[in-house]
Amino acid sequence: MVKTAVNIEEARAALALEEAGESLDGAEGEAVLDFSAVLRVDASTLRALEELARIAEKKAVKVILRGVNVDVYKVLKLVKLTRRFSFVS
Repeated sequence: MVKTAVNIEEARAALALEEAGESLDGAEGEAVLDFSAVLRVDASTLRALEELARIAEKKAVKVILRGVNVDVYKVLKLVKLTRRFSFVS
């Protein structure tokens, strides 16, 4: 099982998520994205998360979001993205 870990910074979250999606090419297993430095998400970050989820599902890679705060989780739940990821504290 291949495991990829990526730290996500709020200022460049969308770009980091795009890079994480590209790193899933040919990968199997799981990817862990550390969201502990992200206090809120914008529209471009949400689009990047949707694309990452699409790529991960296509590649059969489990994406785990670590350290997601309550406010970010609520936004992800509102846009129906929570079911596409796993969450750990």
